[in-house]
Amino acid sequence: MMHIVLHMPEIPQNTGNIVRTCKVTGSVLHLIKPLGFMIDNAKLKRAGLDYWHEMDIRIHDCWGDFIAGEAPGRVWLFTTKAKKLYTEVAFAGSDYLVFGRETAGLPEDIRNEYPENCLRIPMLGDERSLNLSNAVALSLYEALRQNGFVIGSGADRLS
Repeated sequence: MMHIVLHMPEIPQNTGNIVRTCKVTGSVLHLIKPLGFMIDNAKLKRAGLDYWHEMDIRIHDCWGDFIAGEAPGRVWLFTTKAKKLYTEVAFAGSDYLVFGRETAGLPEDIRNEYPENCLRIPMLGDERSLNLSNAVALSLYEALRQNGFVIGSGADRLS
C-alpha cells in the first residue's frame, strides 16, 4: 500500500482533498506536525467528505518521530529543487511519497537526507509550484500506474 506524507501542511482544503485521494486509492496518509489547521476544521472535513472515520491517518509530532515510528523502506521527496523527474523512477507499491508545506516545500535538511530520492514535477520555469493536492494526486497515480493499479496486499485493483 502506498503512503502519502505531508510535512507541515498549511491549507485545510488541500489536506481534505488528499484525504479523499488516499481513500479512493487505499493509501495511508501521514501528517507531520505542526499542522496549519485543526483536524476538526470544517473545511478540512468538507473537502475530505465523510472518509475521516474510514481512513488510516497517522499523525507524527515531527520528522524524526515519523522516521523512527514508521521506518519507511523507501521515501521519495517531491521538491521543485530536484533535477530528476518523478517519471524517471520505478515506484514500488509500498513507497512513501513525501510532500512539503504549501508555502515553503520540504526543508533543506530533509532533502539532504535523501538527495538521490528527490523528484520534481515538470512545469514552466517561472512558476512556483503546483497545488499540493494536485501534485499528490498525479504522483500517486503514476506510482499506482507503474504497479498495475494494484493496491493493498495485491488482492485489490483499482477499477
